[in-house]
Amino acid sequence: MTNASKCVKVNNMSTLNVKQAAEYLGRAVKTLQRWDRDGILTPSGRTPTNRRVYTREQLDCFLGQRRETPRPTRTVVYCRVSSQAQKPDLKNQRHTLEDFCAACGLAGIEYIEEVGGGLNLLRPKFLELMSWVEHGEVLNLVIAHKDRLCRFGFDWFSLFCKQHGCELIILNNESLSPEQEMVNDLLAIVHCFSARLYGLRNYRKALKVALAEADRK
Repeated sequence: MTNASKCVKVNNMSTLNVKQAAEYLGRAVKTLQRWDRDGILTPSGRTPTNRRVYTREQLDCFLGQRRETPRPTRTVVYCRVSSQAQKPDLKNQRHTLEDFCAACGLAGIEYIEEVGGGLNLLRPKFLELMSWVEHGEVLNLVIAHKDRLCRFGFDWFSLFCKQHGCELIILNNESLSPEQEMVNDLLAIVHCFSARLYGLRNYRKALKVALAEADRK
């Protein structure tokens, strides 16, 4: 995409800071920061403290270019289970969603199947899917249940999809994970916090020894 900052000449026109520019475009501040890094929308200038500034003319020009960009068209179905032992559940999940999409009249569907825990937000296929959404490529994202996308923080991901023109379609809003998967996730949480508590105890012990040695000196 052509850099929108080249569409205007920056002189003494009133400027907007990055937060105001983000509100003007209906985007998040982090999106504008990424666009700057990627060369999609470079600020018209910088303040003495190196803050990004934009002009309304520049943003209007950019919006005009974006309107010429094709609208998102991809419909993606995301299926997930936590372990290899649940592969049969993954097939059943996909078949259920295939029937659901057919009943909804959705066509041209892309299916993503992934094995990984719901607490792990670094799943490769999940990250790729979120990248597609961020770049405005996905029109519909279909999942069986909320926890198929992520175990926690679903509301944030739902807002993320909405902000990028993606409709999140959920077959069942309830959490219907297999019982063993839920148990494994809870054990993972307990293990994580237990490790942190153990680390804090070691830290306090080391600090107490160091203070005692300091007092003796």
